[in-house]
Formats: sequence, C-alpha cells, structure tokens
Amino acid sequence: MPVKIVTDSVADIPPGIVKELDISIIPVLVRFGEQTYRDGIDITNDQFYQRLVHNKVVPTTAVPSLDMFARTYARLAEETDEILVIMLSSKLSGLYNAALQSADLIEGNCRIKVMDSGSAVMSQGFVVIKAAQAAKAGVKLDEISKIVEDNLRRVDMRAAFDTLEYLQRGGRIGRAQALLGSMLKVNPIIMLRDGVVEPAGRTRSRAKAIDALYDFAASYKNIEGLAVEDAACPEDGDLLAKRLGAIFPEERIIRTRTTPVIGTHTGPGLLLLAVLGDK
Repeated sequence: MPVKIVTDSVADIPPGIVKELDISIIPVLVRFGEQTYRDGIDITNDQFYQRLVHNKVVPTTAVPSLDMFARTYARLAEETDEILVIMLSSKLSGLYNAALQSADLIEGNCRIKVMDSGSAVMSQGFVVIKAAQAAKAGVKLDEISKIVEDNLRRVDMRAAFDTLEYLQRGGRIGRAQALLGSMLKVNPIIMLRDGVVEPAGRTRSRAKAIDALYDFAASYKNIEGLAVEDAACPEDGDLLAKRLGAIFPEERIIRTRTTPVIGTHTGPGLLLLAVLGDK
C-alpha cells in the first residue's frame, strides 16, 4: 500500500497537482468576526480579498480542530499503513503541534509521521510534491522522510510587499520588524530563515522589487522548480513569470495565488517567488 501524504492549505499547491498526486489537504480556518471559513473550500480568493479590502472586520486565522486531523488520518488509514504529514513551520503556526497530537488519537497499526517543514507557501509545496511523487512510485515512509529532509535544504522563497502592516498586526513579522519605520516609501522584501520571517532587503519601487525577485531566481545554478504567487496583484505575477522564462521554461513555472490564510497575514499586493534548486 502506498504511503499517503498530508499537508496544510498554506502550502498553496494547485488543485490539479493535489488531485494528480493524491495529496490530502488540511484546511486552515479563516475568520471574519463570527463567520468561519475553511481555507480553499468555503471562500474563494476573489471573495476573500474583496472582503479584506472593503470590510472593516479584521480577519484572523485558526488551527483546525484535532478532530479534523484525526478524521483525515482515520480515512487514510483504511487505505494504507503509513502516513506522512508535512506541516507549515511550527514557528509560524500551531498546525504542527495539532498534527502531532491528533496522530496520538488514532488507534490501529497505521504508522503516522509528522514533519515540520520549517517553511510555507510553495517552498513547502515543492517538498510535499516531491514526497507525493515518491509515494506514488512506491517508496516507503522512511525513505520519503529522507527525501523531504534533503529537499527542505533545496527550497527557498522571497516575497515583496506593498506594506508590512498585516504581518505586524498578525504577529508573524519576526526579525523583519527591522524593515518597519522607514520614512521613505519602500517595497520591503522578506524571506524565511529557520522557520521565521526575516528581512531580505528593501527597494524604492515595485519595479525594483520585481527585479530583486528575478535576481534571486537567477542566482541559482540549477533550478528544478519555480512558483510565482500573488495576493490580488495578478498583473505583477504574470510579469514576473514571463521574465523568469528567460532562465526557466515558462510553461513549467507554477503560477498560483496565495490562499486566504496567507492573505490574512500579508494583505493584498504580496508577490512571492518560491524556488526548488541548487545555488
């Protein structure tokens, strides 16, 4: 029986790939006041960003119940005896701990291993995809775990913002706090290091920010995968993807939009580049 792969909705893996590789997604919860939505299920990206911009209610996110995890595990345990769970960085969310606790609720002989990606968005998604491809090829759990560990060292991301207000408001700003307080109009750029948000630079214009993301990808000696994501700024995302076609086949670039969970903490205007490769 093949290993089953589970991840969270923050990984931003396109639905077609999720279906093709039989990846199970745990949806994070998004709340507008008293209304709760399952990320990627109960609210579309367009609906979310319209509400984010025009609604005075500030959205929040929440970890799904242990029961939601446990029901997913129990369903998969009917099809396999090994499950690998790859979660968003434990320094950004309680998802990893919830996934661990839920595994203890499952009775029977199914082995469940939970791994902390230390990452997010498609830099996490690329690793999940590698794991799911290996599982589909019949590779067993311990070997897939090693594949995950190896590829976590090969993924990275950069993200350009119009503002860091949302990250600061949500408490996810980490060491990128250093980018706040400038008297100049800047487009801050962040990265993830050791599972937390860190500054990666600042630019004076959106065009320069796009240049910086392109230069980041171009610094790689070998690129296996590229993903361009946007939060309600598709024109910028399309422009970056087209430019990246000079260094990587444009038809292979994953072009997607960040989920409402990401948008809650970044706001509109986020432009993100994730890379799987070698420097």
